Amino acid sequence: MTPLVAGIWRHPIKSHGREELMRVALSAGETMPWDRRWAVAHEMAQIDAGNPEWVPCANFSRGAKAPKLQAITARVNHRRGEVTLSYPGMPDLTINPDRNEDGLSFIQWVMPISPGNRALPSRLVRVEGRGMTDTDWPSLSLINLASHRAVAQRVGREISPNRWRANLLIDGFAPWEEREWIGRRLRIGTAELEVRENIVRCLATAASTRTGERDTDTLGTLEEGWGHKEFGVYAAVVKSGEVDQGDPVEVLG
Repeated sequence: MTPLVAGIWRHPIKSHGREELMRVALSAGETMPWDRRWAVAHEMAQIDAGNPEWVPCANFSRGAKAPKLQAITARVNHRRGEVTLSYPGMPDLTINPDRNEDGLSFIQWVMPISPGNRALPSRLVRVEGRGMTDTDWPSLSLINLASHRAVAQRVGREISPNRWRANLLIDGFAPWEEREWIGRRLRIGTAELEVRENIVRCLATAASTRTGERDTDTLGTLEEGWGHKEFGVYAAVVKSGEVDQGDPVEVLG
């Protein structure tokens, strides 16, 4: 099988919804457009509200602490600058996250699926010019679907690859081959990405993307099967270009 792009996903509000794309234009030195464009600061966050900058993920509401967030899906309306969020059993919410009043509506909407024994969601924040990725540099995350199938086989049932909240799903490589890509470049469509580091996983991946309930010991499975808690890789866009689902993926020297 010729390696190819099997899926393109973005997460407009960090940890709060995912959206599938058929095509995306990537720019060198930038995150995927509209990916992690906003994040949800919790009440204990150490963020300068007047001049927000990148801060670690511990400052935000996320699936590791609030598993139900994994079941949120999203749709972006670029023309209106709006995001529509959906969660099972709740009415959809459409907001412009840059509007203060819409931010308050969002906090009210997400509160029922936020655990009361954790720092509660407080406000939406945005850093101009980049997505709020887990890395302190603008990154995209990639997973190898062969590695995902190896994890699912060890679990003993199918699990959604969306648990990993990746931007690009790649298929056609051997399981765990992506761990050999650190320091190398990938040509994906007409773009080129430099793979920089493995992704250390958190408890968010234990929750179902359908129900938001923790139902799979993903971290234990990784540790017992392969001796680590890493899955997928972070990469930087080093050459601008377009990526379509089905585009070939080539590992460069």
